Amino acid sequence: MLLTLIENKRSELLEVVKKKGMSSSTTLKISQELDSLLNQYNQFVITK
Repeated sequence: MLLTLIENKRSELLEVVKKKGMSSSTTLKISQELDSLLNQYNQFVITK
C-alpha cells in the first residue's frame, strides 16, 4: 500500500514538473509529500 502511494506520488510529481517546472509551488508541495511518504517507508523498514 505505501509503495503504491509512493509510486503514484512520484508519477504525479513528474507530471507537475513537466507542466509547471521545478520551482513551482505545486511542485514543491508534491515533492514534500513524496519526501514524507519516503520517510514513512524508511521508518517502517528500520523498525521491521
